[in-house]
Amino acid sequence: QVQLVESGGGLVQPGGSVRLSCAASGTSFSIYNMGWYRQAPGQQRELVATITSAGSTIYVDSVQGRFIISRDNARKTVYLQMNSLKAEDTAVYYCHVNRLGGSWGQGTQVTVSS
Repeated sequence: QVQLVESGGGLVQPGGSVRLSCAASGTSFSIYNMGWYRQAPGQQRELVATITSAGSTIYVDSVQGRFIISRDNARKTVYLQMNSLKAEDTAVYYCHVNRLGGSWGQGTQVTVSS
């Protein structure tokens, strides 16, 4: 099984940008579909973006045009570039292997506040 570690979160002002990283260990990373999810206080965990093994991407409407998901198979890392951040983007962000029984990372906090 793959293990995932997220990093890059922190405090950012509205309108700012942050890049999150999700580093994977184990084998077969290049064939996995991956996703970024987030969970705000008192809210359900929601899908933010997905990227397939072939590089196709999907975004939730609320982040379309602002966030970019990408992957570097050589480094076994998935990224989430977050631009034009809003207060409502504040959440713990998690990466996930999008398959049955897929692994979750531990999460990284992103706080958007002035």
